Amino acid sequence: MKLKTKLTLGVGLLFLLIVLLSVMGSVYINKLKTDTEKILTANYNSIEFSKNMLLALDRISTDRAIAIQDFRKNNALQEKNLTEFGEKEATQNLSLHFNDYLKNPGPEKEKLIREDLVRIMTLNMKGIERKSDIAIITAENATFWIVSLGTVCFLIAFVLLFNLPQTIAEPISQLTFSIKQIANKNYNERVHFKGSEEFSDLAESFNIMAEKLQEYESSTLSKQLMDKKRIETLVNNMHDAVIGLDENYFIYMINDEALKITNLHKEEIIGKTAHEVAVNNDLMRELLKNIDFPAKEPIKIVSDNKENYFEQEIIPINIVKTGEKERKNIGKVILLRNITPFKELDFAKTNFIATISHELKTPISAIKMGVQLLGNQKFGELNEQQKELLKSINEDGQRLLDITAELLNLSQVETGNIRLHIEQCSPKEIVRTAIKNIEKLAEQKNISITARYLSDDDLVWADFDKTVWVMNNFLSNAIKYSFQDENIDVTAERSDSHMKFSITDTGKGIEEKYHRQIFDRYFQVPGDHQNGTGLGLAISKNFIEKQHGEIGVISSPNQGSTFYFKLPLVQKTVP
Repeated sequence: MKLKTKLTLGVGLLFLLIVLLSVMGSVYINKLKTDTEKILTANYNSIEFSKNMLLALDRISTDRAIAIQDFRKNNALQEKNLTEFGEKEATQNLSLHFNDYLKNPGPEKEKLIREDLVRIMTLNMKGIERKSDIAIITAENATFWIVSLGTVCFLIAFVLLFNLPQTIAEPISQLTFSIKQIANKNYNERVHFKGSEEFSDLAESFNIMAEKLQEYESSTLSKQLMDKKRIETLVNNMHDAVIGLDENYFIYMINDEALKITNLHKEEIIGKTAHEVAVNNDLMRELLKNIDFPAKEPIKIVSDNKENYFEQEIIPINIVKTGEKERKNIGKVILLRNITPFKELDFAKTNFIATISHELKTPISAIKMGVQLLGNQKFGELNEQQKELLKSINEDGQRLLDITAELLNLSQVETGNIRLHIEQCSPKEIVRTAIKNIEKLAEQKNISITARYLSDDDLVWADFDKTVWVMNNFLSNAIKYSFQDENIDVTAERSDSHMKFSITDTGKGIEEKYHRQIFDRYFQVPGDHQNGTGLGLAISKNFIEKQHGEIGVISSPNQGSTFYFKLPLVQKTVP
């Protein structure tokens, strides 16, 4: 039998019995009410009328008129309330005897009246007893049927209470347990329900599903093993070091290159947490330090008596469950990309540039000196064309000298050979010196330079010459890209624990997409007159960052530009 049918029969039968019990209770109560009303309206009233007539008969000798009136009134009511067998004859005799008594009063006739009243009262008393017995029988029958039906309802409810929850909950509990087993990949789990057809069908469907999953698991296991073997082979043959961590930082994968540079053995670390390994391994400790924010600078590792450089990259492993938008992190992969060949090429390039720049500086200076000698009138007069030619040679020579100087500065920064003399410097003096160096260039375009110092007493930690060089670079660019007769603002103001130097021009501005690239080496904004080297801002960035400062730009097209850099303030001690 289906569970639905069982519930319908059980609950339906209980409902019908409760309705029947309510109907029977109402019927019997109404019947008892009717019997009680009959006793009160029929017999009790007749007794009351008879009693009143006896009282009136007793008063007839003293108050004849009123007594006769009361007697006739109660007699009339009695004649309308004849309910018992023989009561009609007794009432008629009472009326005859009373009328006869009124015509010829006498003790014998009064006695007859009293006997008639006693007979009426006796008949009604017996009626009360009889009807009371009927009411008692009705109450007993009502009690029997109500108790019987109530007992049946209680038994049915008791059976439903103890059998129905178990019938429903036990299969559900067993099914929940089996589903958990399937979720844990125990595809051998089967369920068997007895009794209900619905649960039997559910068990059959569940078993079919488990069987299909078991078949799928068996068919794909070898494929998964092969895929895993391919991935392991691929990872182990990579030239980059790979370390796999799960969400709890347990090491579950490491390739041969990573074992080589960490000087570890695979069997010693697989299954352990990265923090346990980091206790005795400096490289692992360094990698964990940058696990959330990978280091921008390459990591130098000495392996086989050779310096190797690796670029750290953290690759998060996320999964998105079906129907959910949030991603769940299930681990990370630490990738150490070997950039040693590129670093060696970069060193070679830097050394080459430094060497070439140094070697070119002497002949270029000699050319400029030769041009100056040729321009001296002691060696003869020059015509206008010759003067223009010498002027052009001199400008090109100066440009070559500037380029070689910038290349030398850049190579010194890259090789780490640059020496900074950090000391307490006055921001006002830095700005004044830079403006003084650039005044003649500004005069050529009739550009005025306005300096504002929001704080005169503060000092900064800086290399004075290098900082002046950076400001000169900013000012020369501002002059170059500003229009004739414009103004350039130079500002030095406090910003938290730093001093912020800003140079604002009124040029055509720079699009936001070039703001990050503009400080890269050799980069020049497209569309500008490409008459520079693209090294000035890159060198400025290196100079400022070496002084623990910050550099940046704020600019929009046709809105001018503001180049700024920040240097740490000298903290004043409180006496």
